[in-house]
Amino acid sequence: MPSLELEIQSALEEIHAKHKDNQSGKVADYIPELAKADPNAFGICVVTRDGQVFEVGDTEQQFTIQSVSKPFVYGMALQDTGRDVVQQKVDVEPTGHAFNSIIKLDEKSHRPHNPMVNAGAIATTSLLTGEGPTGKLNRLMDFFGRFVGRRLYADMSVFMSERVSGHRNRATAYLMLNFGMIDNRVEEILDLYFQQCSLLVTAKDLAVMGATLANRGVNPITRERAIEARYVQDLLSVMYTCGLYDYAGEWGYRVGMPAKSGVGGGMLAVVPQRLGIGVFSPPLDERGNSVRAIRVCQDLSTRFGLHMFDAWLNDFKVAPTVESESFPTAEMDAVKAAKQEHS
Repeated sequence: MPSLELEIQSALEEIHAKHKDNQSGKVADYIPELAKADPNAFGICVVTRDGQVFEVGDTEQQFTIQSVSKPFVYGMALQDTGRDVVQQKVDVEPTGHAFNSIIKLDEKSHRPHNPMVNAGAIATTSLLTGEGPTGKLNRLMDFFGRFVGRRLYADMSVFMSERVSGHRNRATAYLMLNFGMIDNRVEEILDLYFQQCSLLVTAKDLAVMGATLANRGVNPITRERAIEARYVQDLLSVMYTCGLYDYAGEWGYRVGMPAKSGVGGGMLAVVPQRLGIGVFSPPLDERGNSVRAIRVCQDLSTRFGLHMFDAWLNDFKVAPTVESESFPTAEMDAVKAAKQEHS
C-alpha cells in the first residue's frame, strides 16, 4: 500500500481510537425506535473521488439515514421540477434555529427558509413526481440507490414510529398547506417524508454518497451518474450554509466542508473534487448532531487541510496547493501552527 494510503488509514484508526470512549451526548429518543440504538457504535469511512475506500470501526452497521436524506431529496426535486419551481416553495437561507423550528414560516413569503430544516424538507418531498405513492417511493429508492451503488430499503419499524410520533412535523405540514407551500395531500407527503428518513444506510454508504457529490454526481464505485452535474453545486451550497442547522456557522468556520447530519447518528461530509466522509455514532449533542462525528470531521479537516478556504495547507494532495514562491514555507508553517491552536 502506498504511503499516502497508509497515512489516511492510519489517521482514521488514530482518530477512531481517540474518540471511541467519548461518552458525551445522548441517543435520540423523541422517535421511540431511535432510542434503541447502541451508543457505543462508531464507524468512520472515507471514499475518494477515484473510488478508494478507507474505513475503521462499525462502518457496515445499518442505521436510518434521517436528515442526511434532505440534500439528496432536494436534488431529486431540482431534477424533477427545475430550480425555479423549487425556489418558489423553498428558500436557501440559513435560519439560526433548530431543525424542527416553525418560527420562520409565519413571515412574509411563508416559504421554509431552506431544504435542510424539516419544513423545507417536507416541501421538497412534496415536489417529487411519480405514479402515486408507491411510484414516488420506488423512484426515490432508485435515486438513492444510484448514489450508494445498491438498492436501499426503509426500516418499517422506524417509519411507523415516526408516523405515530411525528406530531410536530404534521403540524408543520398543515401550516404549510395553509400558506399554499404544499398541496392537500398532506398525509401522503408526510408518509413519503417519513419513509425517506427511514432508509437504512451505513457509514460506508454515506461516504460513497459524499464521494459521488465530490465527483460531480458520478458514483466513483459503480461509475453510474446519480444526479445531473449542474445540480451538485446546489446541494453542496445548502449543505455548507445550512446542513448543521444552528451549528452551521461554527461548523463552516472550524471544519469548512459541506456536510449533513442526522438524528440517527450519521454524518456525511464532502470535500469537493476530492472525497466523501461518512461517520456513524448515535449519541447527539443538544443541537441534534453526532458528538463523535463532529470531532472526527474537525480532526480530519485539521490534519489534512480539508477546510474549503484552507486548501494550501493540504499535505497529501486532496486539494490544490499553492506554489512556495507565492506563499513561502515559513508562512505556511506559521498558519498551520495557528490552525492547530485554533482547533
